[in-house]
Amino acid sequence: MRSSIPGLGRVMVFLAAALASASFAIPEDWEEEGVQYGQLGTDVTLPCPGFHASSPVRWRRAGATALPEGSAIQQGSLVLPSASLAFVGAYSCHGEDGGLLHTVSLRLGHLPGVPFVSCRASDYENFSCSWTSSVETFLPTRYITTYRKKSLTGEEKRRNRNGHVGLCLQDPSRPGTCTVHRSEFWSSYRLNITEVNPLGFSYRLLDVTMQAIIKPDPPEDLVVEPIPLAPRRLHVSWKYPSSWPKEPHFQLRFRLQYRPIIHRSWSVVETVNLSEVITDAFAGLEHVVQVSAKDFLDAGNWSEWSAEARATPVRDLAFTASEETTTDARLESLAEESSQAPNPEPINHSDPLEKMAVLVSLGIFAFFILAAVLVITILIWITGNLGNPDAQEGFLGSSAAIALIPRLRVRKHGKDKTKPSFLVAATHLRALPSELGCRMENGAGECGTGNAEHGAGQ
Repeated sequence: MRSSIPGLGRVMVFLAAALASASFAIPEDWEEEGVQYGQLGTDVTLPCPGFHASSPVRWRRAGATALPEGSAIQQGSLVLPSASLAFVGAYSCHGEDGGLLHTVSLRLGHLPGVPFVSCRASDYENFSCSWTSSVETFLPTRYITTYRKKSLTGEEKRRNRNGHVGLCLQDPSRPGTCTVHRSEFWSSYRLNITEVNPLGFSYRLLDVTMQAIIKPDPPEDLVVEPIPLAPRRLHVSWKYPSSWPKEPHFQLRFRLQYRPIIHRSWSVVETVNLSEVITDAFAGLEHVVQVSAKDFLDAGNWSEWSAEARATPVRDLAFTASEETTTDARLESLAEESSQAPNPEPINHSDPLEKMAVLVSLGIFAFFILAAVLVITILIWITGNLGNPDAQEGFLGSSAAIALIPRLRVRKHGKDKTKPSFLVAATHLRALPSELGCRMENGAGECGTGNAEHGAGQ
């Protein structure tokens, strides 16, 4: 059932075009009275309406002394075999007395071919289609341009029982184009472009999806200006094309291309803004800039490039001679490049200050990470040693040793000063293991005596 509906629709469109072409095939409908059309390469017969069978007829060709070679008169009509463009002209038939009976102008050509059709939407509310003939017919030609929406709602089907067939309006000031107004961005349409001439017709059906054919007009009011005190920078600004509706639901993104006048390849930058700063321009050298637009969601195609705008960055008076030499060398190498195609890869316009800021931020981050790792390592080591009895004993022994270090009183220059004796400290540290062991086994009393004696011996 589904397959029969599109087939039926196509037959209806075909029949409508056939009926229209049948009416156009009548010479009077082409507003050229006394003209007869014929197809090249076929036999063409020119009738003589005032002919009487009882009297002979004589045919003449205007501007010629003889009729075309191979022509013949049959029952008063002139027959031209295998007509060619050389047969085109005015013919007249005359009676026996030489009186004029009829005059006809013969025009020869070809049947229409299937036209070439392409469609484009410069915004999301209207789209236009253009076409060219695939065959040079040498005859006057007219076009029937219609469309229908492929998917209809129930209400639309009730309102338009003919399948919502509408006219794609032709503009006399723009031959070969037609426009569908108030189209729907999310809908699909079928275009019928029928080419008609006095010999017949031919048509092309084209399915159109708005998202696929959207192609904005180029951006407008492109302005390029140098930035004071910035020898390598240019400020570029532009506006939306006037044909694009100014609503936030369908925005555009932009592509900027620029080059020095001596450089034949382009640098390309993409942005969603209406302005951009070029940061790698050559100081004191004129640059060429263009911009194009595309639907923000990447539907359709890029617009054509805008008209060129030119500007020259300011010169840096602080350049040294060596820097100028380096710049000249770079420009010479750029001029020798042979590529003229735009470079589709965007250029990295990072500022050196931004790069330095990123490096400093990374360094600070790394410092804090290392400090955190070091603190965590120390805490883990201390926690592990506190859980080990031998480590605790060593730690307590060291503390006791420090507590037992005697302090000597030394008289110097008549003043008493107390200083730790490092020799005595070392001696107590050697005796500390046995002292601690003694405390643990026999009690503090006996070892205290031994230590007192040991101290007295010292």
